[in-house]
Amino acid sequence: MTDHTTGQPPAADSDENRRQVLYWRLLARLFDPEEQAGLESASLAVVEDIGLPPALLDPQTSVDAVVQRHPELAAEFDGLMVPQPDEDGRDRAAEVRRAALASKVLLNVFATGSGTVTAGQLARWQSDAGWLERALGCAPGDLRGGRAGRGGPGGRGTGPGAAGGSGGAGGGVSPTGTGAGHPTPDLSTLLPGIGPELGALEADLVKRMHLREVLADPRLAAQLTPSMSLIEQLLRDKNNLSGVALANAKALIRRFVDEVAEVLRTQVEKASVGALDRSVPPKRTFRNLDLDRTIWKNLTNWDPEQERLYVDRLYYRHTARKTTPQRLVVVVDQSGSMVDSMVNCTILASIFAGLPKVDVHLIAYDTQALDLTPWVSDPFETLLRTNLGGGTDGTVAMALAQPKIAEPRNTVVVWISDFYEWRSEPLFESMAAIHRSGAKFIPVGSVTSSGRGSVNPWFRERFKDLGTPVLSGHIRKLVHELKTFLT
Repeated sequence: MTDHTTGQPPAADSDENRRQVLYWRLLARLFDPEEQAGLESASLAVVEDIGLPPALLDPQTSVDAVVQRHPELAAEFDGLMVPQPDEDGRDRAAEVRRAALASKVLLNVFATGSGTVTAGQLARWQSDAGWLERALGCAPGDLRGGRAGRGGPGGRGTGPGAAGGSGGAGGGVSPTGTGAGHPTPDLSTLLPGIGPELGALEADLVKRMHLREVLADPRLAAQLTPSMSLIEQLLRDKNNLSGVALANAKALIRRFVDEVAEVLRTQVEKASVGALDRSVPPKRTFRNLDLDRTIWKNLTNWDPEQERLYVDRLYYRHTARKTTPQRLVVVVDQSGSMVDSMVNCTILASIFAGLPKVDVHLIAYDTQALDLTPWVSDPFETLLRTNLGGGTDGTVAMALAQPKIAEPRNTVVVWISDFYEWRSEPLFESMAAIHRSGAKFIPVGSVTSSGRGSVNPWFRERFKDLGTPVLSGHIRKLVHELKTFLT
């Protein structure tokens, strides 16, 4: 079809062809790393024609490097792949530009090749994955369930849920349609599936890296960016490390713990708290000054001639909360499938241990149970004492947990596991007994930063019948439940 006034193909058809060329090249590169001369030359012509740098087509060039040379492109990656409203018809030229940028970030993240991975290559992939998460409307790190809300390259690291919403993967992006006649997929239904894929890719890269050799070299170790996949590998291998390698591994674990703790501490502070205790006089500080009430109560002292308000008394807000001593018993499955929950809940337990009148106990288990309560205030030391892997036998953990429930009405037991147990019946009966005793029992299927996980259907149905449904999803849900009960 041609435009009869110019004899050229319509612009819309030309843009559609350009977009298809870019996506065909992307698919070809993903399934076959070898160059396809025709697609490469056609894509280069498209990129240059629309004013984008040819470096977008180089798989060896990181997104960071492209943005450093062309800083004006950084803003275009933010929300690049979030569906946009299209009320005035399709902007096909803009679609071509987005296709070029999206192809770059997708190729860099999903074409991981094979063979040994260096520390530099892992760091570059992590950075590119952060750009993909930004393109999907999330903060870097959200979808991978790692350091929630970490600031990536020029990132917006604002914590879990930075993109809005209260659940889902990495902050619950709120997609919008693209106008009548051009429906787009609901991005919120796609993100939960992308997160595990990114985590699996990162875990594969870590496994392909000679980690012990990297850790033994301070220069190479300094290139590593701690992530959940890397921390899992370090925790698994810590007993085989010594000297400089062990010191570097501990430094990476501590960095990761401190960054996650900062995010979780903010969530705990923002969660709902107990009722105000008006029997305690308010603190007379400027921060507590109730300015509106002070003005209202002193309106009778208004001097219309001088247009001044004379204040006889200042009023302050009550901030003290009614609290009663509470005991929190956290039981965490430390088998290999639960490492994300193990890290998050260990850190979360330490934060609650710092609250007044909260007595926190921490138990980790696989086929054996370990009482980590003496170290509960230091998540770093706690994690170093864990031993990831092995089977799962919750009855050994129950034997340690039950004696800690001295006053059921003032006790909450949080049990974090996927509940794939080999002695299911006796374990569930013990859990039901805790619930009937008056203690608050909270079964948790996943407390990851991205809100993903699986739970044994047998346990899920029985917990539902018991009236204690499995809490699953974003860690904010657990924070809210605990803060409501404990304060």
